Amino acid sequence: MKKVFISLALVILLTMLTITIPSISVATDGIITNGAQFKDTSGNAIHAHGGGMINYEGYYYWYGEYRDSSNYFLGVRCYRTKDLVNWEYRGEVLSPNSASELAKCNVERPKVMYNESTKEFVMWMHWENGVHYGEARAAVAYCKTPDGKYTYQGSFRPYANSGVIDHDLPGYMSRDCSVFVDTDGKGYFISSSNENMDLHLYELTYDYKNIASLKAKLYVGKQREAPCLIKRNGYYYLITSGCTGWSPNQAKYAYSKNLANGWSELYNLGDSTTYKSQPTFIMPVQGSKATTYLYMGDRWAGAWGGKVNDSQYIWLPLEFKTDTSLELPYYSTLKINASEGIVTEPISDTTKYKIVNKNSGKVLDARDGARASQLVQWTDNGSLSQKWYLVDVGNGYKKIVSASSGYVLDVQDNSSADGGAIIQWYSNGGNNQQWQFIDAGDGYYKVKNRSSTKILDVYKWSTVDGGTIQQWSDVSGSNQHWKFVPVSDTQTPTPTPVKTPSPTPTSHTVDKGDVDGDGTVNSIDFGHMRWYLLGIINQFPTGDPNVGYWAADIDGNGIVDSLDFGRLRLVLLGIR
Repeated sequence: MKKVFISLALVILLTMLTITIPSISVATDGIITNGAQFKDTSGNAIHAHGGGMINYEGYYYWYGEYRDSSNYFLGVRCYRTKDLVNWEYRGEVLSPNSASELAKCNVERPKVMYNESTKEFVMWMHWENGVHYGEARAAVAYCKTPDGKYTYQGSFRPYANSGVIDHDLPGYMSRDCSVFVDTDGKGYFISSSNENMDLHLYELTYDYKNIASLKAKLYVGKQREAPCLIKRNGYYYLITSGCTGWSPNQAKYAYSKNLANGWSELYNLGDSTTYKSQPTFIMPVQGSKATTYLYMGDRWAGAWGGKVNDSQYIWLPLEFKTDTSLELPYYSTLKINASEGIVTEPISDTTKYKIVNKNSGKVLDARDGARASQLVQWTDNGSLSQKWYLVDVGNGYKKIVSASSGYVLDVQDNSSADGGAIIQWYSNGGNNQQWQFIDAGDGYYKVKNRSSTKILDVYKWSTVDGGTIQQWSDVSGSNQHWKFVPVSDTQTPTPTPVKTPSPTPTSHTVDKGDVDGDGTVNSIDFGHMRWYLLGIINQFPTGDPNVGYWAADIDGNGIVDSLDFGRLRLVLLGIR
């Protein structure tokens, strides 16, 4: 009986340990795992929460918070690496022994920048007295080496001696913060002020150790914090979070060509919780082939009642679709090639597939590479938009990734209804982007969505180019059966029979609304459109059905629907 009790006690103890020990990620082959704590080269958890990073003489240096079980300051820890994966612990560059003011306090979001003129490394951070959260001060320390012992200069509120009063104390409040060095060598400090209602951007003195001027007040009254400031192609970008305590929220970005003014409105970045993270820094990873901007986020343990030292990390590539359009896709794992400057999702199976519909013989095509565009079927022509990767996400599900756009198959708006549109969207980890392949015989599969449990389906059994892809309940139709055929980049496309007795010349002009192709837009076209939408006909009465379909797609979004029907009505009434 004694042995039984001991065994039971061991089981209980091991169960408790399993619950309370945070997930720790060991990097292998340049791959890191998100939503975990990273380990250093000695196998210990990396504590660099709320941190920042610099690149100096071939090394990346990562600085961040290290706290005790009461969340008090234990140090600013420093790690270094050449590959952004294998991190060597370099020690605590700032500790409670560095100054009496640091003996029992809170230090948050330490950020370091290198001053090329003075050859010094300067750290800015947020300081509180450890008793309450009302001091809201900036603090500064500096050192001659990136990983040496920093000299603590002290804490203060910006403009404390100017007569400014912010919530009953002299000077502007300064909480969540970051730093930025512009291409002209000027240094800047940005922090949340006015009880986090405003962001203040300060230009620093030549040595980066003091405030020179208040450059701009940004997004006044918008309650933004966790600021990250970068520059690319002549544009400045500001990434911030909302103010919801430890709980994650929607990150937003803005851009401008001038630090002081001209900032855009705020745009959403990532999903509604920024993948359960809060931004802390954006690090340019400049290599021989590319420069990738690495989003560094904290998944704060406070959100589930844990301590800061239990918090986890989220690193993702920030993608610039244009100079004014940013996206933040989510990947559970990340492959980093720092020497080349490439940060991507690791794809273990690099085979490309064409996805062939059994009913039509046509292939799945992301013809319009734009985000949110609905997918269609098309005659196999060997184009990259017709090639797809299959990425395993576990539990028998896969993501289907476009080889041309990098977007994934997605049920729009997480719809659970029959007819929900299948679009391409950036990877966000959602169940509406995960698919199960169910054997349908003869080498074909039904492709079932994890979220809706609906099946990938060609709209109304269409056999024409441009037939739209949707989800539908499983009716075992051949328009719901798909074959995954491995292809190479040099493979000759498989011809698909198409009813085109008189191919449309490339110079032919399609008149919007002329769905029967007789050269006029009239009530007969209106009737054909109505029959098509009611399912009475499945193609338009033109020599080439594609011409009729294009004519019916009046708003040009790739889908013929009731909106196009309404627009045709307005055309016939002379309103448009």
